[in-house]
Amino acid sequence: MLARLAFAYGCRALAAAVALAAVLATASGADAQNRRLSFIRDAEIEHTIRTFAEPIARTAGISPSAMDYYLIADRSMNAFVAGGQNMFLHTGTIVEAESAGELIGVMAHEFGHVAGGHLVRGQDQLDQARRTALLTTLLGVAAAVAAGNSGAGAAVITGGQSMAQRNFLSYTRQMETAADQAAVNYLDRIGISSEGLMSFMQRLEDQELLPVSAQVEYVMTHPLTGSRIDFLENHVARSPRTGAPLPDGWDDAFARARAKLIGFLEPDRALRMYPESARDVPSFYGRTIAMYRKGDFAGALARMDAMIDAEPRNPYFQELKGQMLLETGRAAEARPHYQRAAELAPDQPLILTALAQSKIQQGTDADYRSAIEDLERATRLPGGGTPLAWRLLGTAYGRTDQLGLASVALAEEALARGDSEQAVAQARRALDLLPAGSPGALRAGDIEAAAERRADD
Repeated sequence: MLARLAFAYGCRALAAAVALAAVLATASGADAQNRRLSFIRDAEIEHTIRTFAEPIARTAGISPSAMDYYLIADRSMNAFVAGGQNMFLHTGTIVEAESAGELIGVMAHEFGHVAGGHLVRGQDQLDQARRTALLTTLLGVAAAVAAGNSGAGAAVITGGQSMAQRNFLSYTRQMETAADQAAVNYLDRIGISSEGLMSFMQRLEDQELLPVSAQVEYVMTHPLTGSRIDFLENHVARSPRTGAPLPDGWDDAFARARAKLIGFLEPDRALRMYPESARDVPSFYGRTIAMYRKGDFAGALARMDAMIDAEPRNPYFQELKGQMLLETGRAAEARPHYQRAAELAPDQPLILTALAQSKIQQGTDADYRSAIEDLERATRLPGGGTPLAWRLLGTAYGRTDQLGLASVALAEEALARGDSEQAVAQARRALDLLPAGSPGALRAGDIEAAAERRADD
């Protein structure tokens, strides 16, 4: 199914009806009036972002597995790193980028901030961020962003956002210059042209002449100067990498991810952009998703069949069709598509979670036990411990009379949602039900301690 944005082929489709989960501490009245942050989970897009990021990370001396990437559903262009090795990308940065090279250039720049130690801030700023719940948004997002309905294909989490975010995330002009220099060095070393970063910055150049209220967020958090543009132009003029093509498949992966985002988040725009007559995969992809979002399920399913026929080994096409069927109450029909997607992409936890959900909806004892196997595996994979996965696992354990393990899973769910009180309650219930010293009891004890520490912070 067209699902979570990922290149190489998509994974979980961004859902029409997204799941909402409150994850922030109470903010001030002024904060509450500010616009909300929405985080999206999509296996396909996350896979693509990692594909682009990993060679840059290695060149920057950063372990690729140590970085986490988050998509913020926001039409404005912005990207930033915060809370350690966490990179945040607004969907608007992908949608408005004119090439894969632009997105890669922006990511290389952000790696320059990570490697340069630019995230270290004074304690006063950290305290201010805590007061506005910003750290809850950024540092707790690793758990919070996972809270979506994997059956829906996209997770959205809301939280307060204020001007404190801009202040906390703003970089100095000196840091921006250093990050540019690091970025072009990384790109040269991995054989990628810096033209994308240059063109992205050139398109933003006029923004600094506008009032602050009219500037795009990227410029407000990343001060742009003429000297930075000059540096990038001079580098591109002399770099031996200028004009070098991207690795095979990267341009197509970017185009698919962009079309997928537009199809799910802006279906009317997608229908205008991608005509019925278009037969290239990104256009077909974007229009199919938009049709689904607009309620043309029959038409979207027929087009999905054509896409699967053209690319039978694409796990994300299978997953997207499964999503369409599951969300329209056809769990039995969805299941074989999720099963095939899981066979083609065995290490995608979001696909495993959706497969388990289709099994649980069928409701036999064998289905529950099979779903437990899928969910236990999903929650062990990076990015797989979503609140939905834990909740489904708790359901499956409960329906197979494993009540102690059900409480452990529900405690994990509460911990991932940031509900310390509920996490402690479920952990203590599990400790009452499970044999002392058993793996489940030991984990329940760990959850109880973690939740109590969080409540005290």
